[in-house]
Amino acid sequence: MAISEAEQGQEPRPVLGSPGDFPEREPRRGNFVVHVVIAILCAVCAAGWGYVMWASKGNTDVIDEVIAFDANRSDSLQITFEVVKPSDRAAVCRLRAVDVNHVEVGSREIDIPAGKGYIRLTEQLQTSAQATSGSVQYCHLV
Repeated sequence: MAISEAEQGQEPRPVLGSPGDFPEREPRRGNFVVHVVIAILCAVCAAGWGYVMWASKGNTDVIDEVIAFDANRSDSLQITFEVVKPSDRAAVCRLRAVDVNHVEVGSREIDIPAGKGYIRLTEQLQTSAQATSGSVQYCHLV
């Protein structure tokens, strides 16, 4: 039969020992340099991703906004949109009509002449099927 430490008159101790039972550790070098390198890499990646997102937006000198569209007819779509641009520059906008499955059923490029900075236009797009939505896909200065 096993005899416990308490029965032997010894004081109970932790199984793995206490901190005083182990020798002192050698002083460690800091990981400051590693953390700085990781922080710099994260900052470079974030800046690169930000540049890619900014560059993918394209020319931000032209602002376009769809005001309304009428898709009641099966062979055409009427779209009203606004364009804000520098008044001394011309622009080209591409209008797009899509069906219920987001398949393009009609498109048209519109030339916007120089002279006015704010223009509201209503255009008719011929479609190959019933359109459910219309949008301005892009506007660029020329």
